[in-house]
Amino acid sequence: MSDSTELREKATEISELGEFGLIDRLTEGLEIKNRTTLRGVGDDCAVLEYKDSEVLVSTDLLVEGIHFDLTYVPLKHLGYKSAVVNFSDIYAMNGRPQQIVVSLAISKRFTVEHIEELYAGLRLACDLYGVDLVGGDTTTSRSGLVISITVIGSGEKDRIVYRDGARDTDLICVTGDLGSAYMGLQLLEREKVASAGRADFQPDFGGKEYLIERQLKPEARRDVIEALAKAGIVPTAMMDISDGLSSELLHICKASHTGCRVYEDRIPIDYQTAVMAEELNMNLVTAAMNGGEDYELLFTVPLHAHEEIKKIQGVRVIGHITRPELGCAMVTRDGNEMEIRAQGWNPLAEAQA
Repeated sequence: MSDSTELREKATEISELGEFGLIDRLTEGLEIKNRTTLRGVGDDCAVLEYKDSEVLVSTDLLVEGIHFDLTYVPLKHLGYKSAVVNFSDIYAMNGRPQQIVVSLAISKRFTVEHIEELYAGLRLACDLYGVDLVGGDTTTSRSGLVISITVIGSGEKDRIVYRDGARDTDLICVTGDLGSAYMGLQLLEREKVASAGRADFQPDFGGKEYLIERQLKPEARRDVIEALAKAGIVPTAMMDISDGLSSELLHICKASHTGCRVYEDRIPIDYQTAVMAEELNMNLVTAAMNGGEDYELLFTVPLHAHEEIKKIQGVRVIGHITRPELGCAMVTRDGNEMEIRAQGWNPLAEAQA
């Protein structure tokens, strides 16, 4: 289930190149795509120039054994996902990602070829989303692979969207479908357990390829941001769904001092997700509300934008914002209300458990 064995066979020890030799090899041939990038890799600092827009900055830290498992995560997919989840943060502010800085802590079990494979995924993501890789750092790790990425983007001053702008009667919208990445993770973990001690084991992903792709190779919703701009719609509040719909809803409602109602029968769920939930005897709605790592967009718009929102492919209205005293609840299929609780993934809670 891993590509590490094949790469080990053509191993070049990182010590043969040294830090700067490795960086040169990983960044060879990088082309600048954005006018805001004046100088990329090659000096002590990258040089950026933003004249007429707000600068957006976000960072993400991924630790082996906490955020990813190289037993079943190919390094190229890991590089791609590491970049895309950072791009998603910029899109969630209604901005455009333009540069990333990548830093790695690498243990001795990794070779030059391993890191090249990781960078192949990073570079592919940058090429597809039009982002410049402008720098970073490398160091030694005693506990596996650590990836730190900082993304820099831009947004028009009057179009940047925060979490605190939702208002009573606003519509709550989500993109894509929910719970599929979580089900992909459950499938990968199941096959990992089944493969223990079996050198000839072949994982069974037949008919579930979509779930695997959603976990290993998510996409940021640039298409929806572009569609909103084309329709002249600026959301009143927005986040990307990384820790689960329930957690993100509560973040928006807390920041905006509102309540909300979402409807169980409106939550978008893919057929493969439903089949996998039944196979694993898991509650489907719980998985969709709390699974996380979908990297879809959750946003609110004024009620008068309803007709325009309906025209945007891949967007679904799942509820509405209420007054704060009404609290945050999901309306079930039979009309009952269930309080929404933040049950999405919390890495700090996991570490302390």
